[in-house]
Amino acid sequence: MRRPVLLAFALFALSGAAIHAQTLPFDMTPERPADSPVSNTPAVTAPADGAGAAETPATNVTETPVVQPATAAEPFRRFILPNGNLGLAGEFDDRTWSVYLTPQQAATGTKLNIGYQNSIFVAPEVSRLSVEVNNTRIVDEPVRSPDSVSDFSLDLPKGLLKPGSNLIRLRSSQRHRTDCTVQSTYELWSNIEAERTYLSFADNSAQALQSFDDIRAIGVDEAGFTRFNFVVPALEQPGATIPLMRLSQGLALLANMPNQAFSFETQGLPASKPGAMTVLVGTPGEIQPLLSSLPSGASSAPIARFVTDPKTGSQILVLSGPTWQAIRTAIESIVAPMDVDGTTRRDFLATQRWRFPDAPFLFADTRLSFSQLGSKTEQFSGRRFRTDFTVGIPSDFYADAYGTAVILLDAAYSETVLPGSHIDVYVNGSIASTVPITSSGGGILRHLPINVTMRHFRPGLNTIAIEAILEAEDDKVCAPGVTGSDTPRFALFDTSEFHMPDFARIGQLPNLAALSGTGFPYNRTQGAIPLSIDRIDADTLSAAATVLGRMAVAAGHPIQVETVASPALIGNRSAIFIGSLSQMPQVVFTQMNIAEAARNTWGPDPGGQDGGVDTQTAFDEWREKLSGGLWSGQIGAFEDWVKRNFDISFSSLRFAPTSESSFTPSNEASLLIAQGSSPDGTGTWSVIAAPSGPGLHEGVEALSALSNWSQLAGHITTYQRGKKTLETVPVNAFNFVPSQPASFSNYRLIAANWLSTNILSYAVLLSALGVLLGLATATLLTNLGRRK
Repeated sequence: MRRPVLLAFALFALSGAAIHAQTLPFDMTPERPADSPVSNTPAVTAPADGAGAAETPATNVTETPVVQPATAAEPFRRFILPNGNLGLAGEFDDRTWSVYLTPQQAATGTKLNIGYQNSIFVAPEVSRLSVEVNNTRIVDEPVRSPDSVSDFSLDLPKGLLKPGSNLIRLRSSQRHRTDCTVQSTYELWSNIEAERTYLSFADNSAQALQSFDDIRAIGVDEAGFTRFNFVVPALEQPGATIPLMRLSQGLALLANMPNQAFSFETQGLPASKPGAMTVLVGTPGEIQPLLSSLPSGASSAPIARFVTDPKTGSQILVLSGPTWQAIRTAIESIVAPMDVDGTTRRDFLATQRWRFPDAPFLFADTRLSFSQLGSKTEQFSGRRFRTDFTVGIPSDFYADAYGTAVILLDAAYSETVLPGSHIDVYVNGSIASTVPITSSGGGILRHLPINVTMRHFRPGLNTIAIEAILEAEDDKVCAPGVTGSDTPRFALFDTSEFHMPDFARIGQLPNLAALSGTGFPYNRTQGAIPLSIDRIDADTLSAAATVLGRMAVAAGHPIQVETVASPALIGNRSAIFIGSLSQMPQVVFTQMNIAEAARNTWGPDPGGQDGGVDTQTAFDEWREKLSGGLWSGQIGAFEDWVKRNFDISFSSLRFAPTSESSFTPSNEASLLIAQGSSPDGTGTWSVIAAPSGPGLHEGVEALSALSNWSQLAGHITTYQRGKKTLETVPVNAFNFVPSQPASFSNYRLIAANWLSTNILSYAVLLSALGVLLGLATATLLTNLGRRK
């Protein structure tokens, strides 16, 4: 009797399991390794000095759920993505930057968390995402998170991190699930979420800053911004403005992050946040209500030190002293070591906080290998390969019309690559050269010269990208397994070289590109620059500090400024004007070619409604459009054809530059930055203006972000906050500013570029020389030979 009962129970259990299995949904996600959820992973061994990247198995990764359980005490976190969310696009992408750590942070037990989500088109079985820290590979995992954000939580081994700069490298290799075309590679991406990508320290005391060098470890917030929150109770006293502007520049240079913003308040200490630092400035009597425990000695001598707020436990940089003159001395203890002569040549542009390595500055004929530029040898098996590097160009660069740089390419392609494939070179996002692959059967390119036009180069940082578009016969069939083939099709060797020839060097003004790239002309001005601020309030000073901090980083040193009681005291000196456009002096409108009416009309409609269309105005516009539209359209089409086929624009067919037309900013624009000459032409004026004070603060903060600041150009640039776009008014007429000792070779290059820009003048000059040559030849022949 017992045996039948046991048999019946067994049958019932099996049937229940079968029913449960049938109710489970069908899962197409790739099967994970059995050991992937294990969190107690073995430690990673850091390589010895000089060793290459050490690899660790993928089992060292813990994938945590999207929703993290709440804990009683959150550990100290350092967000590490310098520009906010990071996108790894295409079949191959590689990003490297450095994160600065204090000695205490480097010695504390640390976890690295990375949150990412990828395109649904990425094939997880053949796509990989790898992470390296200080040349040690700590993870190499399949890319398999199309539905939501997934997290890698990695325990970093002791001794891997070090005080100072630590290299972080993210590298992706992605292939399409079903498509083998080049176009399909643009559907491949993996987004690294800034809010979920951070270093987590076991000891919360690791966030303590103890020295001025530790300011470099301030880091960024989850949006990629670095914020300095100034609390100055005596903010509105005139004597405080210049010391605060100088301190802002010093802190910006020390942190040297890509997106830095400054704000000023008179009361209340802000809460501690990642990527932010509170700076308390004032005499002991001024800061006593805000900080209950004053630093010792502040009543008798200047002090500059970090203290802990007993109420919040946050770190505060306190600069104090018995008088504001003593506070100036405290500020100088931070800023003075960064003072350098404006004529001192820099060898590199400091970019490693957001892009490693630093960009070399190129002043004359220079050849650099790709290995020196940070590009390594790569072998690639996909369809679209892209890599890039950066170089720095001086502010007096003048070779955009005739000059060509050269890439001496060392590469190879396999026999599967078809003719019609090509290698493209981009400069700052614009295509500069194309080299077609015309032969089949594979080949090795040894120092293949690729001429790169310098039309798209600009002062400051320049990004040069190389992209190989590879067509193959197998891609036309696109059989299963072809998309993830590991057989290399293309190789780029780090023995390739970039050759920058000698180029013309002479400054041009106005030139907002030079201002954003190197701080020109203020980076070379001897003496203090007059700074005109319409109001000494929190919004205006916040905007001024953010702009000056950005200019100091571009220049590589603090820029000396002085406040003026009235714009009339500036005279013809170079100056900077910051404030509401309605408060700008009349002479600024004249020198910047800004319409006077903009003083009262610029800004959004307060009613928020359309005022309607004037009937007579609309009638006149339609009559002009219909009467002249056909003719103007034909002229425009012809100009486009000439530009496309002969690279000649109508603007170059002139003997003299056209005068600048009056500019009226649109109501969609929230910020304006303009540059022009002083009344007698000996100085340079720059204007940063907005319709209102709060709009000025918000607009400057948005414009100072690296992605926007690097787009400044022409003599006027406006920023539209709603669309997050910039519009530029090009320069029609500029003045030359000598920047180099007189030399025939430089003058020859200057003349070559000027004549290449003004082709009508070149043609007339060439014709005149031809006539002179003919007359000289005729005169010579009349005096030679026999006469009858």
